[in-house]
Amino acid sequence: MSAPPVAVVLLNWNGWADTIECLETLLRSDYPDFRVIVCDNASSDGSLERIEEWAAGRLAAGGDAGFARLRATPLAKPVDYLRLDATQALQPPPRDVPLTLIDTGGNLGFAGGNNVGLRYALASGRYAYYWLLNNDTVIEADALRRLVARMQDDPRAGIAGSTLRHYYAAQVVQVAGGSAYNPWRCRALPLAANQPAAAPLDAAAIERRMAYVAGASMLVSDAFLREIGLMAEDYFLYFEELDWACRAAGRYHLAYAPDSLVYHKEGGSIGTGGRGKLSATALYYLQHNRLKFTRRFFPARLPLLYLSMLAELARAALRRDFFEIKWSLVALLGLPPRGLSTRKRQT
Repeated sequence: MSAPPVAVVLLNWNGWADTIECLETLLRSDYPDFRVIVCDNASSDGSLERIEEWAAGRLAAGGDAGFARLRATPLAKPVDYLRLDATQALQPPPRDVPLTLIDTGGNLGFAGGNNVGLRYALASGRYAYYWLLNNDTVIEADALRRLVARMQDDPRAGIAGSTLRHYYAAQVVQVAGGSAYNPWRCRALPLAANQPAAAPLDAAAIERRMAYVAGASMLVSDAFLREIGLMAEDYFLYFEELDWACRAAGRYHLAYAPDSLVYHKEGGSIGTGGRGKLSATALYYLQHNRLKFTRRFFPARLPLLYLSMLAELARAALRRDFFEIKWSLVALLGLPPRGLSTRKRQT
């Protein structure tokens, strides 16, 4: 297999410890030709300074002891890097480095923050693929190599996904590749979710059902980006990946690399932690963007979606879940989400 160059984009918001843990495994990847771009969405916790300290060898990485094997190979420090602001990131890089840190200048959301890194990488004209990887992940050393191999197997593949496993329960699948989607109820169904990792996965069947690739690990081809364009930035949270896939329908395939293993903490930056109730931010944008996405791609199904959302409100009323009622109504009625922190978002 050839090893075309890859740009890896990580998005950080007040999550420097997660980002450093991710970098520790990412920079031990067995893939021979990649560069890493960390985009920081206006963190208030000194994230970029902390990552600089780590790159200089002055700050040790933390992490679960269960993943110590992924950090066993020595990683030389210091790690050479550039730090750029949003304006500097519009210019060609002054030199080639393994790590670039970009201050995006604001909390631009999932799509907006990642798009800063994608624009920077695209401008170089150097890369064949772009790996959007959540910062709250750790990876197996061959994860990127497996993704690239799957893309090379299918020239029409535009985006490929990994097998995501739960970071805190590594023998359980979080999602295989991505999700199916029910446009009538505007609901996603994560494929193979919570299945034992030892259970067999039918990769071909998963690809047939997959409506979009999970945003925690998406390998995107250069041809896809230049033809389809960057992610839509008007969702802020949720539905960006599905929007991207729908825009490419009929032109590119979605692919799945089952042996590309990524362990994902899930949800820490939006207050869900992967195990609790949705935060106000997550709940509002989930409901708001169900409507936005359906209006954009399936407008004839809007009446059914409104009925479905009203039924959900009725069930929430029976549970006396006033928190869900409040934020669902704000989204349903198109009211401005006053008091909602747009700084809490999944990175």
